[in-house]
Amino acid sequence: MKKLELVIRKLLLTIFLFFCRRSRSSDVPVISQNSRILFIRLNRIGDALVATPLIKAVKDKFNCQVHVLASTNNHFIFNNSTLADEVIVFQKGVKNFISTVTKLNRLNYDVVVDLHDDVSSTVSYLIAFIESRYKFGLNKSNHKIFTHVVERIDSTKFHVVERLLELSKSFSMAIDNSKTNIVYRFQPESEFVAKSFIENNSLSKKFLIGINISAGSMARFWGIEKYKQLISQLSRYDINLLLLCDENDLKDAQLISNGSTSIYFQKKYDSFCAMIANLDLLITPDTSIVHIASAYEVPVFGLYVKYKTVDKIWSPYKSDFDCVVTEDSTLNNISFETVKQKFIPFFEKIYYGSKN
Repeated sequence: MKKLELVIRKLLLTIFLFFCRRSRSSDVPVISQNSRILFIRLNRIGDALVATPLIKAVKDKFNCQVHVLASTNNHFIFNNSTLADEVIVFQKGVKNFISTVTKLNRLNYDVVVDLHDDVSSTVSYLIAFIESRYKFGLNKSNHKIFTHVVERIDSTKFHVVERLLELSKSFSMAIDNSKTNIVYRFQPESEFVAKSFIENNSLSKKFLIGINISAGSMARFWGIEKYKQLISQLSRYDINLLLLCDENDLKDAQLISNGSTSIYFQKKYDSFCAMIANLDLLITPDTSIVHIASAYEVPVFGLYVKYKTVDKIWSPYKSDFDCVVTEDSTLNNISFETVKQKFIPFFEKIYYGSKN
């Protein structure tokens, strides 16, 4: 039933896009402080984080009004005055769709930008109904709704941030990729919570490794015994260890720790991120946390599931990085020895380098 529904939705979108063809425009909008730009990025937290370098670059370049249409899952990522002047949260449902389009059209945007690396039927409908002279997007199957498109560079070779930064060409901007990074700022109270935990657990005086065991699904849970082996291996070094987890994974974290390793879990994502910024190295199977580490240039070792895709993995954009990747659907078949062989040289390079 779901497959049939998906086929019908794709067919309807194809028909809709055929009748919504936009004429290509060769002119470039003149953007000033009085201009108003809408960026659209729905879906998950990681999707929002990888879009922040482009938004920041446009905001810095033109000092114009920047609005972001985000989802209920990721809107808080954009609550940063250096990124957006207003964040609008998109709610699902036909009634909400109509009210959102009505609101957006009252705001009279000079430019609308689709920040989705792939095609979203919801976003395609939104952009088609929003009244704006200029509409920017990557050259995908919904390209007919845009006035300006840029080529979607090879997803097997280029990082998702680099692919989105290509949209700067529609603004006639030259971006120095070496000076761009993920943007995320946690709240002062979250920083206080993280730093207080570090001090109260005597974790501040040694090299601090965070081991995040949570990734949103059991497919990316590496296993209690293997995490125990990793902690045992790392205990040979003069370091501090910290287990990080979602509240739902607290029992697993307690079994891994066995009372010997501090555990940090928070209901608030912001407080979790504040701890990431205080680490010297992060081990994680979760890609959204990887992007937070990138924002603060914390070295990352990743455990990745790359199942039925040829796209480049969502590695940190600006952090030192290495990983173990499986093409299976879960992390179950990645052995401790496989991780050890790759992780220890990576860790020692950073650990001994920090002592020099």
